[in-house]
Amino acid sequence: MTRHPDSLDADQAQQLKDILARCPALDRTTERVRAFADLMNNRNGRQLHHWIAKVQADDLPALHTFTTGLAQDLDAVVAGLSMSYSSGPVEGHNNKIKMLKRQMFGRASFDLLRKRVLLAARAGERGLV
Repeated sequence: MTRHPDSLDADQAQQLKDILARCPALDRTTERVRAFADLMNNRNGRQLHHWIAKVQADDLPALHTFTTGLAQDLDAVVAGLSMSYSSGPVEGHNNKIKMLKRQMFGRASFDLLRKRVLLAARAGERGLV
């Protein structure tokens, strides 16, 4: 259900079709989740208001909870779904540093941790990591 329909083989597509035919709520949920994925992949954040309105019109409590969370900071969500900027590289570096810190915890001094972080950054610049 969470995979793109084009990535399913014929047997999987038929099984999913049979399951969705038996459960209308799951079928509507699938439609809404795929529509949201389309918003994300195509950077159509401006259509988020319409998507939220459609979800609120359905009787899908789990998605209502999700839309309530989106509405708490709607401007930021719309910007995140619309802009081409990403903080992904920064988050990747933060995760790498945290992983190195966890590996070194209680085993070595700050100086050795600093050297490992700097070496990891240098290796990343050269495309080795």
